[in-house]
Amino acid sequence: MSQQHFLPQSTPTTGLATVRVFASPTSWIESDAVDQCHRVAALDGMIHVAAMPDLHPGKGAPIGAAMASTVLYPFLVGSDIGCGIAVFPIRLKRPVPARLAARFPDLDRALSPKEDADDPAWDVLCSPGSPLPVAGEVPAGHLDGLGTVGRGNHFVELARIETVFEPDHATRLGLAPGDLVLIVHSGSRGLGEQILRAHTSVHGAGPAPDPAAYLAMHDDAVRWGSLNRRLMAARVAHALGAEPTAPIVDQCHNLVEIRDGVYLHRKGAAPGDGRDVLIAGTRGTPSYLVAAHAGPEANHSVAHGAGRKMSRADALRRGRAKHTIEELRRTPVGSLVVCGDRQLLFEEAPTAYKRIEQVITDLVDHDLATPVASTIPVVTYKTPDLGSTPRADRRDHRRKRGRS
Repeated sequence: MSQQHFLPQSTPTTGLATVRVFASPTSWIESDAVDQCHRVAALDGMIHVAAMPDLHPGKGAPIGAAMASTVLYPFLVGSDIGCGIAVFPIRLKRPVPARLAARFPDLDRALSPKEDADDPAWDVLCSPGSPLPVAGEVPAGHLDGLGTVGRGNHFVELARIETVFEPDHATRLGLAPGDLVLIVHSGSRGLGEQILRAHTSVHGAGPAPDPAAYLAMHDDAVRWGSLNRRLMAARVAHALGAEPTAPIVDQCHNLVEIRDGVYLHRKGAAPGDGRDVLIAGTRGTPSYLVAAHAGPEANHSVAHGAGRKMSRADALRRGRAKHTIEELRRTPVGSLVVCGDRQLLFEEAPTAYKRIEQVITDLVDHDLATPVASTIPVVTYKTPDLGSTPRADRRDHRRKRGRS
């Protein structure tokens, strides 16, 4: 069952759309990313492009931008429809990083309704506040990759609330300094890619010929991503000996919505219209929970993270020259990184990203958001570290990955 949309009229506009970059002159903004914003502004029907301070180049379209148009362009949302960040409170008696890192579950192995029917993580399907239209229903019937985190910049992180900037707001969310939270960043794990590929194979980067049909599939992917974040949080909570909780924040930053009669595409930009948003730093820096209050000039959006400063190839080349694997497994803030993919360790090193503090400062200076609290990583999970598991378990992991 999909959300009902009242579709705008898809009529081209004349001239170029306006472009505004919400960053200070000292912020790291690549000219290629700004050029992409202007190319998007030249598309038929485009009205306004708002670029966030985490702006960086993407495949065909900028990442860190919100783009309003009378025409729906699936490529502006990209392949990972429904990608977002959720925050879950968690209570642990003795949060010793080394012990907790060893207990994280294998989030490369998908949950199977047949083989994992007894896994308590499935309880979230029928829990209050489930993102599903019908309890127990998996959107689009998409089971591939269910309960897994994916690659790239996706992660699951156990973090600690460090500084509270707005005590009253933090209290309303049930947060205090020293509290622990799970931060889950992931998307639709192949479902969104299927949707985009079906469109581009026929229409390329052109508009959706049937916006309603695209939006129905898009909405399934958004719900799927939200469900998947809840499943992963439940898997981790059970593995760490804690009770799963409902998210206090769950905002998608790859989506399109209809607002004020136009299509508002967000690619790496979070909804900023009076919502709480977790803006991710890196595995070696703070993240920030903010109260977003962005207006129409920003297309009602805020940044979604620190934003890449280096390409993956550059991060790999420079990282190998500066760091050892072991150095990258323990961060400057004392947290641990669980990642069995050595290349990914270098590609996702903190130095590959912009300074999160500058991103937050830009949002504050442009009156787009107010920081509520900062979080510090304790354990960041990227991929399972199979080198520390028994050989038999590694064989079982490979067999199960093949089935998923």
